[in-house]
Amino acid sequence: MAREDFWDDPTNSQEEMKTLKGLKDKVQAYEEIVEAYDDVQTMIMLAEEENDDSLVAEIKTMADKFIHQYETLRIDTLLSGAYDRNNAILSLHAGAGGTESCDWVSMLYRMYLKWADKKGYKTEVLDYLDGEEAGIKSVTFQISGENAYGYLKAEKGVHRLVRISPFDSSGRRHTSFASCDVIPELDDSIDLDIPDDELRIDTYRASGAGGQHINKTDSAIRITHIPTNTVVQCQNERSQHKNKDKAMSMLKAKLLELKQIEQQEEMKEIRGEIKEIGWGSQIRSYVMHPYNMVKDHRTNVETGNVSAVMDGDIDAFINGYLIWLTTDQQ
Repeated sequence: MAREDFWDDPTNSQEEMKTLKGLKDKVQAYEEIVEAYDDVQTMIMLAEEENDDSLVAEIKTMADKFIHQYETLRIDTLLSGAYDRNNAILSLHAGAGGTESCDWVSMLYRMYLKWADKKGYKTEVLDYLDGEEAGIKSVTFQISGENAYGYLKAEKGVHRLVRISPFDSSGRRHTSFASCDVIPELDDSIDLDIPDDELRIDTYRASGAGGQHINKTDSAIRITHIPTNTVVQCQNERSQHKNKDKAMSMLKAKLLELKQIEQQEEMKEIRGEIKEIGWGSQIRSYVMHPYNMVKDHRTNVETGNVSAVMDGDIDAFINGYLIWLTTDQQ
């Protein structure tokens, strides 16, 4: 940063600043837990010297705070993948269950927005398709912030909902499915050559939430990589050119993921085969009837507080996945 030409390349300088902030945050977090540990030890010694039982409650509070700080830092150390620091792009798609599944997608979309808000992350809709009767058929959105992809890669897979349907006049129990795909946002430094003859680029009129320009021009872009039949879409920008650039970035991330899966079996952090969005393929179940429970079938992490989970309290599942992933790779 002391170099005279440091700010000549704004993109590179911003990346350097981002790296610096990440390192400072890690050092600060470490120094804080060391201080918290020393404070607990000091209070214990004081209570023993004074033989003062009244300090026990305060010591327990301080110890609980230290354990929480320690666990948070320990989980952060598990984010060592090549793209874990990157922003994340999530795509939610309704599966088996019709209108029920479209409503389920809208619930999951809200859950991730709530989680991102609690983390202080920014969100941006890239593509949006309403359900025919209610809910959302599919939505692609970006969550931007430090380690967003590292955390959210835990969410890739099929999510299953069991509840009494609000759309069923008979009040019967329904099972719905939705898939969640997660890829990292890649910067321009990723060099992946894609021949033009392998691409099919279609333009269409945008739909859904998107501002006053929506539905007025064919600015939305759909790109299909013909050899792999990989499809990406973007409609959030007014400019067709900007939508194309964003879609190409998403396509590169998907193709890079496929390439890594093919070449390196050990790249298990990019896991999750493309499965049918239905029975037997779910990574997590959300049960609202006849009992309340959310359970991750990979890690067996579960909770009975479904409302909290739907309000974005999913860190326990993310942390459980990161621990499971690290253990599974050893």
